[in-house]
Amino acid sequence: MGVSERSTPLSEAPSQPLTTAPERAPIGKPKVIYVMGAGHSGSTILGVALGNCSDSFYAGEVDEWLINGGMPGVGGTERGEFWAQVRERMRDSEAEQLFGGVVNRAIERSSSLLRPDAWLRRRALRRRYREVADALLRAIAGTAGVTHVVDTSHFPLRARELQRSREVELYLVLLVRDPQDVVASNVRELRRHELAERRVRIFATNLDLWLTHLLSTVVFLRHPRARRVFVTHEAFLADPEGTMEQIVRALGTGTALPDMGALRAGVALEGNAMISRETVAVRRSVRKVERWSGLTSLMQACWGPVFARLRPVAVGGAQAAGAQAGSPGTEAPAPGTESAERRG
Repeated sequence: MGVSERSTPLSEAPSQPLTTAPERAPIGKPKVIYVMGAGHSGSTILGVALGNCSDSFYAGEVDEWLINGGMPGVGGTERGEFWAQVRERMRDSEAEQLFGGVVNRAIERSSSLLRPDAWLRRRALRRRYREVADALLRAIAGTAGVTHVVDTSHFPLRARELQRSREVELYLVLLVRDPQDVVASNVRELRRHELAERRVRIFATNLDLWLTHLLSTVVFLRHPRARRVFVTHEAFLADPEGTMEQIVRALGTGTALPDMGALRAGVALEGNAMISRETVAVRRSVRKVERWSGLTSLMQACWGPVFARLRPVAVGGAQAAGAQAGSPGTEAPAPGTESAERRG
């Protein structure tokens, strides 16, 4: 479906310093910070920021590990070496039996609930899927030598499976972006004159977004309050430092905050083009969302009141002041950096 699909072109990423597990102290049960919600909602930049906190590692969209047979979707020597070590740690697992897109279609995607053919397949795959998912997250934490792994796979059904795990400690971040921007991001590749294709994509994206919001809300409310937090992409960009501080405080992870103006992109498995950059700068940005799609306004109208009641919530201290100030100009990123405002 439109919102959840992702594609990242192969590119050569610059080398990043990497310390692997043999040089680090062994870790125990890993803490997994799972960013949940619709695609195109700004999860990559939030994941990068969380991965720059102390003792944390941004793994990217970990669900792609099985789809791609354990291979990263972006090039780079350090990235390749890191994920090769993860594959080595997973050698004795049943992961290879699940390689490909079957698990993603039958268990993780929200649309799997609407396909009767996926129900029986889900029952047959679920036990092995959970075992492999747990083992993979432990392997990532062990290879990186950290206690916190940030997974931005989005899918609420994947989060639901991880909730049942006894091998990892799950923390949920429900990330929501204004639906007008989400839909616009999904149809951006279509030209203005492709009217029929645009209408179909807009309608399909809205259906997928509605279902994703429903499932995300259910999974969020079923999770322990002390290990969950709701945040909007707009609040994060309006006050990156303040919102990050509240996210970390709400999750109780105790990690030190990074410099938001010089985030290391790292060696994430999969994500948008931002992960191939050397560094990422998050600039404060408040802008008025264009209400260009009446269908989106109508179909997503119910979610504003629902999200307004979700707790705990991370809202940067500068958000209210920024909203009153209008749309400020954007600073140009320093050489070698990528601004979050341009990449989302």
